[in-house]
Amino acid sequence: MPRVRLLDALQCPTVRIFWLDVVPIRSSTTNRPYGVALYYATRDGQSRRIAEHIFARLAESEALAPQDIAMTPPAPADLAAASVVVLVAAVRYGKHLPEVDRFLAAYRSLTSPPPLALASVNLTARKPAKTTATGNVYLRKLIARHRLAPAVAVAFAGRLDYRRYNWLDRQIIRFIMLLTRGPTGPDTNIEYTVWPAVDEFATRIAERLKA
Repeated sequence: MPRVRLLDALQCPTVRIFWLDVVPIRSSTTNRPYGVALYYATRDGQSRRIAEHIFARLAESEALAPQDIAMTPPAPADLAAASVVVLVAAVRYGKHLPEVDRFLAAYRSLTSPPPLALASVNLTARKPAKTTATGNVYLRKLIARHRLAPAVAVAFAGRLDYRRYNWLDRQIIRFIMLLTRGPTGPDTNIEYTVWPAVDEFATRIAERLKA
């Protein structure tokens, strides 16, 4: 860190020497202060678990701890200060959670937004053909609605645990699963998340930081 030496000539004949530390100022738009800003939107906790797994995989990439965007919505300045923004967004009743739209509106408002890594969490992605931005209708519609150009976009399957839902949620989700030929047994508890795919997503984020 550079130092500047100032001579207080007014104190002669005894000359005193002062040292001042000069801290360089970094711009949040040109030189991003930190690497990965990691956010998630969840209702049942699986998106949080996925975000925490990504955070652990990015331990050496200056990633910030995952933040729940429903509890702590980031300011646009926070998003602009990151080198990469990561959002893990859950789907509920056929739609991404409302806070996801608010988050992406703030992201889109940036003059020079950092690259976006987007992961949609929905049970449709339990089918291998439904894990991409083109194959997963929820992810595809989200990207189109907000006119996004994500650097990375994937869909992960979540967890189906009827025992954790209240009565109304359980009936609605069972009906949706009936329509999509999924399990409807009231004691069903299946984690569909493919964790190696989450690892690959984290690897692609780390590679994007190095680009």
